[in-house]
Amino acid sequence: MRAIGGLWRWRHNPLRRTTDLVEAWVALTALLLFLLVAPAVGCLVGAVAQDTLQEAVRDQRLSRHEVTATVARRPQGSLLQADPESVSGRGSRTRVVADWTAPDGTPHHGTVLAGLRSPHRGDHFPLWTDTHGRLVNRPLDSATATTHAVLAGLGTALLTAGLVEGVRRLVVRGMVRRRYARWDQAWDRAGPDWGRTGTGS
Repeated sequence: MRAIGGLWRWRHNPLRRTTDLVEAWVALTALLLFLLVAPAVGCLVGAVAQDTLQEAVRDQRLSRHEVTATVARRPQGSLLQADPESVSGRGSRTRVVADWTAPDGTPHHGTVLAGLRSPHRGDHFPLWTDTHGRLVNRPLDSATATTHAVLAGLGTALLTAGLVEGVRRLVVRGMVRRRYARWDQAWDRAGPDWGRTGTGS
């Protein structure tokens, strides 16, 4: 609003300099970019991220499978470990030696993390694998993908707004420096006696 007020104030003012008008136009342009371009860029990036992430969700749902694993035994020195997939970081899983069958029918045996507090031989727990039985992370869910897309759009909008403000400040700083340089030149032309002109000294 100050930009619009600045344009109106300088419209017919006899003291208006060209740089004053340019500065007001720069401020108005920056305001319009803040209000129109930054949100549009954020929405565009968010939409592209949403499409990409939802495609990744669909691909992961096709390529990752939840299988049931069976505890064979607990390895030596087994300790509780924090679950890296837990939202709060407070979830814990126990390292166990387990058997599972891949979706392609091949049997597998290895040490994995199980979501069991006190696992015993023969306990069952879910495990995510690819088609060949290799361990993979749980597939991304649609709500998490949407959250990431929204954050990407919001971050891009804020980054665009910051870039616009940075450019505006650089332009205004350059105009102020040129203005001061012209003032210095005018003072140099006036000379050291400007205050005593016409006094006969």
